[in-house]
Amino acid sequence: MTALPDPPPGLPSPADLPAPVVLYTTPWCGFCRAALALLRQRDIQHVEIDVIGNAAARQWLRLVTRQHTVPQIFIHGRSIGGFTELAALDESGRLEELLGATP
Repeated sequence: MTALPDPPPGLPSPADLPAPVVLYTTPWCGFCRAALALLRQRDIQHVEIDVIGNAAARQWLRLVTRQHTVPQIFIHGRSIGGFTELAALDESGRLEELLGATP
């Protein structure tokens, strides 16, 4: 896996956090709430990082993911996309596989 570019000061890199799943979110986003609900329902350890007031964080996410939307979700430091991709991984059984994989 290619290393992620360093995030801006004050924003933790997903690879440096103790949880296998990291979500970059905003509080008003329905897809963010849906992703969090899915993770809680499955009892999956995760860290949520609110990027609403952090333009540098959102710019870094665009650089890393090539997406302009939230949530942006990382599993073991690797971007998997947003809620739609998370839900598809869950439905197919691949989410468990990715969570069990060695980072």
